[in-house]
Amino acid sequence: MLQHIMFKPIFAALILNYKKMKKTGITLLALILSAGLWAQTTKWQFDNAHTSIEFAIDHMVISEVTGKFSDFNGTVMSNGDAFEKAMIDFNIAVASINTENTDRDDHLRGPDFFDAEKYPEITFKSTDFKKLSDKKYLLTGDLSMHGVTKKVDLEVSFGGIMTDPWGNTKAGFKLTGKINRKDFGLTWNKTLEAGGLLVGEEVSITARVQLVKSKE
Repeated sequence: MLQHIMFKPIFAALILNYKKMKKTGITLLALILSAGLWAQTTKWQFDNAHTSIEFAIDHMVISEVTGKFSDFNGTVMSNGDAFEKAMIDFNIAVASINTENTDRDDHLRGPDFFDAEKYPEITFKSTDFKKLSDKKYLLTGDLSMHGVTKKVDLEVSFGGIMTDPWGNTKAGFKLTGKINRKDFGLTWNKTLEAGGLLVGEEVSITARVQLVKSKE
């Protein structure tokens, strides 16, 4: 009887230790797996010298005005050289807008449009990067501009991966899409005497992006 009574706490202690070891083993396995996944993650950065972010919008119904931003940066985190499900984010300095007309650019930076002093940056953070075919992707993410954040979709063409003469690994993409500026609170306009609006509402976006793989 005495041996039976003493055996109970010993057996309970063994069960408790087994559960702790099992839990620890699962935790260690999770850490090992996550470390393995992280080891495969590759960082890419925008090669600004070979990247452009441009836009076009209707002017007086009959034509388009084009422009670009010259100050921006971006980062892409991928699983090796496979870009599906890559994490993408970039930001643009609003004050760097350039439509080749000083008066127009000052107007765009002002409170009628971007209000660059109050909202100095445009940002984008991806929520999905879906591969549609060998060279086509659909990029979905949150675009924040003028104090408003909206989900946008961009079509992406993948140009491929090459090594430049200095040993840097580069990847090329072209992104295209359209947004309605009124969705972001950019509502300024004037009605023309002949009918129609001075400035269109739909903005076409074209970004030609070259990435450079980090050597870190």
